[in-house]
Amino acid sequence: MNSSMQRWLPFLRWWPRVNRSTLRADLLAGLTGGLILVPQGVAFATIAGMPPEYGLYAAMLPAVVAALWGSSWHLVSGPTTAISIVVFATMSPLAEPGSPHYVQLVLTLTFLVGVFQLLLGGLRLGTLVNFVSHTVVVGFTAGAAVLIAISQVKNFFGIALPRGASVAAVLQGLVQQAQSINPYVTAVSLATVLSCVAARRWWPRVPHMIVGMLSGSVLAYGVNQTWGLERTGLGSLGALRIGLPPLSSPDWDLATLQTLAPIAMAVALLALTEAVSIARSMALHTGQRIDGNQEFVGQGLSNLAGAFFSGYASSGSFNRSGLNVQAGAQTPLAAIFSALFLLLIMLFLAPLAQFLPVAAMAGILFVVAWGLVDFQHIGEILRASRAESAVLAATWLATLTVQLEFAIYIGVGLSLLLYLKRTSHPGLDDVKPVPGQMPPAFSAATGLPDCPQLKIVRLNGSVFFGAVNHLQEALQAIDADNPAHTHVLLVASGINFVDLSGAQCLAQEAQRRRALGGALYIFHMKDEPLAMLRASGAWDTIGADHFFTLGDDLMPTIKARLDAQRCASCTQRVFAPCKVAT
Repeated sequence: MNSSMQRWLPFLRWWPRVNRSTLRADLLAGLTGGLILVPQGVAFATIAGMPPEYGLYAAMLPAVVAALWGSSWHLVSGPTTAISIVVFATMSPLAEPGSPHYVQLVLTLTFLVGVFQLLLGGLRLGTLVNFVSHTVVVGFTAGAAVLIAISQVKNFFGIALPRGASVAAVLQGLVQQAQSINPYVTAVSLATVLSCVAARRWWPRVPHMIVGMLSGSVLAYGVNQTWGLERTGLGSLGALRIGLPPLSSPDWDLATLQTLAPIAMAVALLALTEAVSIARSMALHTGQRIDGNQEFVGQGLSNLAGAFFSGYASSGSFNRSGLNVQAGAQTPLAAIFSALFLLLIMLFLAPLAQFLPVAAMAGILFVVAWGLVDFQHIGEILRASRAESAVLAATWLATLTVQLEFAIYIGVGLSLLLYLKRTSHPGLDDVKPVPGQMPPAFSAATGLPDCPQLKIVRLNGSVFFGAVNHLQEALQAIDADNPAHTHVLLVASGINFVDLSGAQCLAQEAQRRRALGGALYIFHMKDEPLAMLRASGAWDTIGADHFFTLGDDLMPTIKARLDAQRCASCTQRVFAPCKVAT
């Protein structure tokens, strides 16, 4: 298929995967997602200071556009907690929340967010998301899972908690109100969770989320019929009376655009970070490769569509994307079906929402939250590296204690610090020639002693400005430990990159060793680093005859340049030429 066509119509890449089996799976996942969207859309719109229906509008056409033009097969876009909070915090000082002027300002903000996101995608800046490491994604996902569960505690146990309370405040409130826990609400929530778990374990082909919702709804109906709604407190979503998303238009006034542009850029970056991080976390479960640039384009087009079809700023949703994966979605058609089912629910089945208890929805989101915690990768990280474990813990804690976007930035910052620490301290291994190997090979496990005059080291890492100081100290430590080691052979097969500062460092080391009566030799350096040494003049300073390639029998050449009298009295006989009688 034409690659340029796939670039403009990226859904052509996954369309061949669609078949009867995937359609069935996507329909079921879409139905589950559509049901979940009803309470979430209303709640998020309320948080954002928008009329409730705008949260549902934002989950329709914008979600379809993001699914068709994004790169993730499982990311579900629409209104989110983080974006809703930012929209309210930035727009409420400019207009009365819920007012027509406020709505138009938010629509204008959404338009500008889409423009900025589209520009970033068009400029191919999606590689920026590569700085969000796997460990950060795992920690962020686990933290977000806790937040999802925490947000549903009041609905799960039927207690009164303030909206937006911190994790500590929610847990404290749960303990303080333990005697006030509503047993009817908790029973329905637990029944929903257990039904999901049972269906997933014993009937894996049955959509366990729908089983859970039906079980919770039936139980709640029976409990309400027996004891009455006033006693049980088992409230439902209530009937909805909402029509098709109306056309809308941003405010084109230049002063308004100038006022909102800085806010829109911040929201755009937050939404992109959130969406791509979620897409990558979903990819951990599915093995899919995410194209950051394409995801930028998809999110930008999504918000542009929202600005003209009454949807406020949107991004990828953690809980809906997690639900999408858990429900067995196979392609982005699941997100499209989810939006279509939401539309059908609004048009024809809105009165049935009165039979869907809030407690059952809380149970479903508890199941989703549990599924988002990647215990396997968390265990691998904890076992593999203390530094990565620290990044994981810091990202997780930051997600719970600070704003969601800052948690990602903190994790990325820590990851970059660790990366810089590693790259600025390249390993310098003490190696010896492997006997009988041709071409020459060097290993730290030969058991051979050091040559009294020649020290052989293997450098594992790039030689750039950040590593120069460490490398100079390591090379100077060789003759500081043993002044007789004036000759150094640098096995350079592990060097991938040398910048100008690195080239100058090697040239200066060659000059220093020459002044000590020795020399610096370089073996098996790759073409790109060699090109830098030649361009910088370091090649001439070190000396062309001090460079050896993989096919060279370098040990006889180097031995001939050592002090012959010391070689004659040496008993070590480290190298093959040394074993020849002299």
